[in-house]
Amino acid sequence: MKSSRSHEVCLRPGETLDEFLDGRLRLIQSARGYRFSIDAVLLARFVTVKPGDRIVDLGAGCGVVSLLLLLEKPVAYALAMEIQNGLADQAVRNASLNGVTDRMAVILADLRRVPLREPAADVVVCNPPYRRPGSGRVNPDLQRAIARHEIMASLNDILSAASAVLKPKGRLALIYPADRLVDLLVRMRAFEFEPKRMQVVYSSMEEESKLVLVEGARGGKGGVKILPPVIDQGEFSIVS
Repeated sequence: MKSSRSHEVCLRPGETLDEFLDGRLRLIQSARGYRFSIDAVLLARFVTVKPGDRIVDLGAGCGVVSLLLLLEKPVAYALAMEIQNGLADQAVRNASLNGVTDRMAVILADLRRVPLREPAADVVVCNPPYRRPGSGRVNPDLQRAIARHEIMASLNDILSAASAVLKPKGRLALIYPADRLVDLLVRMRAFEFEPKRMQVVYSSMEEESKLVLVEGARGGKGGVKILPPVIDQGEFSIVS
């Protein structure tokens, strides 16, 4: 990434500044609220990006997926959409901190009411809430609860938003619980996304899969590639 870095760090109370990828990525995050996990890195590494692609990141959090894509793939522009004001503010500052304000914008918006007038994205990425409403313990921290449970957005909401912003033949990539894979594939087809690539994530070869990565094409033809599995964190670590 050739753009110059900003060295100004504006931390709010209760925030940390962390470095990843040997210091190439710097992130402002909440100390006790929602913090990104390896899921975001797996998604950014998995998604297909072609030179000049424009990305929309639904439920972007602190902007980590957009930033990873700008850092490691030939992205022309990334638009990060986030409903929580505190996380959107972090994403804005993280774009500045990593010197990509000329190639990344952040919108404070509800993806159930996409504020784009016409499809503009070649690729949509989403690390969505995994748990249905009423399933499991809801974290008392609202920021974490919204990120993990379908409180503000369901799978249908996400797929509808992706349909609204993606160009014809555009690509959608998500990471999702393995035990909800059938739900994901069925709903993708209902929204005219044809699954094209899939990769299963395992903590170890002795355990069942917890996560799966799926990429679909809007209006694509049938036929899916099953990629080699990811074991543990794959061939990389997010820690610098």
